[in-house]
Amino acid sequence: MLCRVENRFLPRTAAFFDLDKTVIAKSSTLTFSKSFYHGGLINRRAVLRTAYTQFVFLAGGADHDQMERMREYLSALCKGWNVQQVKELVAETLHELIDPIIYDEAATLIEEHHTAGRDVVIVSTSGAEVVEPIGELLGADRVVATRMVVGDDGCYTGEVEYYAYGPTKAEAIKALAESEGYDLARCYAYSDSATDVPMLESVGHPHAVNPDRALRREATLREWPILAFDRPVRLKQRLSAFSLPPRPALMAAAAVSAAALTAGAVWYAARRRAGTASA
Repeated sequence: MLCRVENRFLPRTAAFFDLDKTVIAKSSTLTFSKSFYHGGLINRRAVLRTAYTQFVFLAGGADHDQMERMREYLSALCKGWNVQQVKELVAETLHELIDPIIYDEAATLIEEHHTAGRDVVIVSTSGAEVVEPIGELLGADRVVATRMVVGDDGCYTGEVEYYAYGPTKAEAIKALAESEGYDLARCYAYSDSATDVPMLESVGHPHAVNPDRALRREATLREWPILAFDRPVRLKQRLSAFSLPPRPALMAAAAVSAAALTAGAVWYAARRRAGTASA
């Protein structure tokens, strides 16, 4: 069990959760492939390819090169999709597809962190249109997620505006810590992938959850706690135990604002470093 509610005179703290294979048992983006197929966004061949990608992801995780190939494939796949249609398809099938694959252990941790007075932040490489509704479902306070460029016609251009991956996740956490007043030395982080080592090492209490081989090795060397989550459960089956956070649950508009502010801070810092290097 986590500690009691933190002293209100101490700096604020947060718990940062990766999403895929940490909070839910599958890839959040790939899970919606059948919904996108029935909505006419992808063809049967794309459904089969995403199913295979999901299998590879679940069997052994994804290293940097595999993640890059996945990003390139999904970016090209969603080019021309209408953003509003994507949001509607996700909303229509969210409970059907995501609710059954939420880890009971993760839901319990989220509840315990809220009870202890900590914010809960989902930090995911998946797209914002998918991650934000899942964050709301979980009662998260903020979301950091990948965002695609949207054209004047309301459709994705196929370009990535902000990629929440690897070191960028750590930069986003640090930006949030500055804006929200989090004491990172007293914050928590959870992930299954070695690509999230920068995120994990940026807080005082890192945890490896269902880690891939590389992260397990790293966690063992650094003596980080290793957690095993293996009980997916529908939230409505544990409503008596799963309570909402002591602050308003995440709303879509707030999630978009928080993600935009975080991405903006990271983008500005990157541009400032680039300018200094070229000067």
